[in-house]
Amino acid sequence: MALSAPITLSDADKLDALRRIDQFRQWPSLDDKRYCLVCSKIITGRQIQIAGGTRGNGPLRLSCPTDRCNSIPMDWVLPTDEILAKVEMMAAEEPKASVLSSASSGNGGPVHPHAGHNGIASRLRKLAFHFKRGS
Repeated sequence: MALSAPITLSDADKLDALRRIDQFRQWPSLDDKRYCLVCSKIITGRQIQIAGGTRGNGPLRLSCPTDRCNSIPMDWVLPTDEILAKVEMMAAEEPKASVLSSASSGNGGPVHPHAGHNGIASRLRKLAFHFKRGS
């Protein structure tokens, strides 16, 4: 089944929709930011896509604006200073990881044995680990 295309709303209507649909966090303004745990991007209320509401009867849905990211409000957290620092750290590590994974050891495999472990699951585990330590 194809997902419905995002709908265009006025700023006031979009903010109202965010406040009604996102039961996990408050939205004081469209400029508020969230960190998407699925795609590791910082997104704003203005960027979030709203779909559904066919002829006023269907339910509205919120989704991440990042290409091929299918996250929903429960996947978005407030970007605390700690999260922002982790995002910067992960972003700084990405160029190093891509160099390691693109290098080969003669047989076409990565030089570093864990070079392929920089996917989203690994990033989420690292982020979750930092939250566990704090509690």
